[in-house]
Amino acid sequence: MIDNKTLIIGGLVIAILIGVVAVFLASSDPDGLESTALMIQGGKTLTGSTPPDAEIEENMEGKFAYSAPMPDYSLGEGLGSTGGILAIIGGTVLAFLIVIGLVYALKIAGKKNPPNGIQ
Repeated sequence: MIDNKTLIIGGLVIAILIGVVAVFLASSDPDGLESTALMIQGGKTLTGSTPPDAEIEENMEGKFAYSAPMPDYSLGEGLGSTGGILAIIGGTVLAFLIVIGLVYALKIAGKKNPPNGIQ
């Protein structure tokens, strides 16, 4: 039987490998929300490819706005695919640490407040 530590490390390694490979397999043509916005604005057709100069027009004056910490799953255009790989690894490790922290907090809370009838 495999122990928990080996299972967790193996799962993390597999998640990082999938993420790294996904950088090279991802489509450069926007899909989902970006594609819909471009279609509504006339920047692309339903079945056609997105023109290279197509940009989503946004009027954010006086509205809530934010900047993504890793836009388009990269660390900037200067790093290219390397930036994408580093962003995927960083995001995967960050998500892993958040889940481990939550599990640990729930484990501690469970020890302090055992269910009724269990001592």
